[in-house]
Order: sequence, then C-alpha cells, then structure tokens
Amino acid sequence: MLPMIQSLHAEDTYSLQRQEMILAIERMVADTRDYTGRASLAPEVMAAMARVPRHEFIPEERRTYAYENRPLPIGSGQTISQPYIVALMTDLAGVNRDSVVLEVGTGSGYQAAVLAELAGQVYTIEIIEELGRNAAKLLQRLGYNNVTVRIGDGYHGWPEQGPFDAILVTAAPEKIPEPLLEQLAPGGRLIIPVGGRYDVQSLQVVEKDRSGRLHTKPVLPVGFVPLTGDH
Repeated sequence: MLPMIQSLHAEDTYSLQRQEMILAIERMVADTRDYTGRASLAPEVMAAMARVPRHEFIPEERRTYAYENRPLPIGSGQTISQPYIVALMTDLAGVNRDSVVLEVGTGSGYQAAVLAELAGQVYTIEIIEELGRNAAKLLQRLGYNNVTVRIGDGYHGWPEQGPFDAILVTAAPEKIPEPLLEQLAPGGRLIIPVGGRYDVQSLQVVEKDRSGRLHTKPVLPVGFVPLTGDH
C-alpha cells in the first residue's frame, strides 16, 4: 500500500501547486495589462490551465519545479514555455469546441494539451523527432485523442488539414512565415513571437478578416527559442 499512498500524496501536492500556479498567472496578467489590454483571461482558459498536469510534460528530475511560473528545459535545447505565456497565447487564440487549431513547435506537448481542452481538433508539428514522438505518446496516454502530432518543419504549416481557425507558434522566426498566413482561415488568428535570437522579440496577433485582409497587433515583448528548419 505504501507506493499507492506516496502516489496519492504526490497528486495532492501537484494539485496544490497547480492552484498556486494559477494565482501566479493571475498576478502576472494583472502586471502586464498595460501591454496586453487584458486585466484577466477567459475563465475557460484558466480552467484548462488548472486541469492539465504540467508535471507530466517535464523531465522527472525537474518535476520539483513543474508548477513554477517559468520556462524549463525539456532536452534537445528546447524548453516548455512559462505557464503565463501558455495561458496568454491560448486566450489570444480565442478557440472553442468548433475550432481546428495548428500548433507549430510541439515540444513537450504541454501547449497542445491546453489547446485540446478547449478546441475541437489540434494539429501540432515538431521538427525534433525524439520530442515529437515522446509528446505523441504522452498526449495519447493522458487521453488527448483530439491531438494529432506530426514530425516535420512547421514553417510550412500543415496545408492538408487547413485552413485553421487559430495557429500558435511556440518558437520565434525572424519574420512571419507566409505559408501560415495562407493557411489561416478568414476570421482566424495567428499567435506568433517574431524576432531573431538576439533581438527583442514581440508576441504578435495576426487576424485575417472575412475579406482576407491581415491585421497585425504587437502584444508583449517575449523571449522564445528560434524557429528552426530549412527556411
């Protein structure tokens, strides 16, 4: 019985830590309201953040820090994004159960899991094969059956599954990839950090109106790993 008791204790600890993470996100949302124009995030987004077990997406040796409001290394030179950034990008995307979403940069699978709590279907692309395969197995084990993972270069999007109601990019290109703009549905939103590795990057929202015109709005200074690939 001892292993079961330890497991229950760990889950209780993680549950409390998730609650603390939610409070930390709420404080940071308030602190950045002058940038984002948001004094709070949608309740359904915060509920999704509270449900997804972030510790499952973090290497075991770093799980002590799983619910701290900061990015963490996940191997292969990549990171799992800060919870505040995951919540903000999800909120900016404005997805619902009718939404088909593309994520570029699966990483650990954490952002895809949060999106899967809210969207109808999530397609996610990872260029690093080991990360992509591990994320696919984990998402399947956790029951996220509305997520499809592909190994490939996300710069080119996933045209066979488009157009997309929302596209989230979790690595920074120096300029917005044209294929992603083409695959954005009318009325859709692209959430993307833009800038070089050593530049000040800007998290941007690109909206495509019903006539196909694009409207870009900078939201927040950020720091993401660079978008890699043959582009």
